[in-house]
Amino acid sequence: MALVSGLRIEGFVIVSADGRLANAHNVMPDDLKIEGDKRFFTAALDRADLVVHGRHSQEEQPNAPKRRRLILTGKVAATAPDPDNPKALLWNPAGCPFEAASREAGVTSGMVAIIGGPGVFGMFMDRYDTFWLSVAPRVRIPEGEPCFPGVPARTPQQVLAAHGLRADAPQLIDAAQDVSVTPWRRVG
Repeated sequence: MALVSGLRIEGFVIVSADGRLANAHNVMPDDLKIEGDKRFFTAALDRADLVVHGRHSQEEQPNAPKRRRLILTGKVAATAPDPDNPKALLWNPAGCPFEAASREAGVTSGMVAIIGGPGVFGMFMDRYDTFWLSVAPRVRIPEGEPCFPGVPARTPQQVLAAHGLRADAPQLIDAAQDVSVTPWRRVG
């Protein structure tokens, strides 16, 4: 159960076979933009009440401007309106706890979608109710950005397990690319 009452915290990422989510320039390569995962991700975000991400993580869907969001940054003291998006708040976790930022964003219940990057995923590692890990086994990004702190020394699966999450059955979401998503759920 999430530490924030009324909120269900879920993480979402697609990674390469070597646990990477972007190339060395923090850009998701086209090889990871897989249709089945895009459909899964879009449907999940359509259910989200709040989206949380860093400056490099974003979504490329038509409904993106309609979503309430927190964008992590060190450029504000606590929170501030995003000048480019009236539905977004810039959030500095060092100056404001998540609970206060989510309330300021107008969200006190429902599903919070954490969509990255690695530092953002790491901040919530002990708070996820479910983490949805999609793996593209045919894609490798040897010099890319690891999905979580601790990768590549450990696999993404080992990192999730070390934080009290347990894998449920994977679901095939793109047969052509052999991509599955596995829900990792909080134990206890």
